[in-house]
Amino acid sequence: MYIGYNLKMDSKFLDYYDKGSQILSRNKKIIQDELDKFVLEDGSLDGSKMQETWFPQINADIFLSHSHADEKNAISLAGWIKETFNLDTFIDSCVWGYADELLKKIDKEFCWQPESSTYNYEKRNQSTSHVHMMLSSAISKLMDMTECVFILNTPNAIQSFEVINRTKSPWIYYEIGLTKLLEKKKPFRQPSIIKKGLFESSYDLSIKYDLDMKHLLELTKYDLENWDKRHLLVNSTQHPMDTLYILTEAVKPFEITR
Repeated sequence: MYIGYNLKMDSKFLDYYDKGSQILSRNKKIIQDELDKFVLEDGSLDGSKMQETWFPQINADIFLSHSHADEKNAISLAGWIKETFNLDTFIDSCVWGYADELLKKIDKEFCWQPESSTYNYEKRNQSTSHVHMMLSSAISKLMDMTECVFILNTPNAIQSFEVINRTKSPWIYYEIGLTKLLEKKKPFRQPSIIKKGLFESSYDLSIKYDLDMKHLLELTKYDLENWDKRHLLVNSTQHPMDTLYILTEAVKPFEITR
């Protein structure tokens, strides 16, 4: 990861939803095709196979974190980015949905107690903790592999109480925290000067996490539109990610190597 952005955007790129859906569907199919291979004959989970299968086959330039309620917005944004800059966006919700499906499969086979028509509480907790731990590890690797991280900051994901930003999503909390911990790696086309510069599941249990987002660069719909305009002007000479970094003053123009 090189830079993280706090993307504050109310309006949507809904005209690009179909394009974004194609990206989401491709990534979902990679995950879905391998689901049945994760549960071994003895009832254990092949964690290494889960991580190897879900993520190395998905190459992305941007990691997009969003609330479940903003899924359509996120998919449309990914479509616009692909159409405009030919950049690939990984939408984190394509993983969590199949994580839930995997848990249902495991719980049905190994945690259900027919005699009482209930799930075994201890086994259910164990399956959930193992799957979520493996997901956390895999997400860390994917965020580390992508060049840029966008946190889609809307009232659905981030809530403001006085001057403290909070979220009800443990995944958003976890992913924003990772942007501080992951090593900032400059792209091969960037020089050594780097300005230090972001995630989702729905919970019925209302737990809020304090968020520190000061290290993330702010990005708006206006900035995205300017990114498009600047990219058209320098299309043949500059990588679109470099254009965004210069626009948001993450780096200076003279710091970009051609």
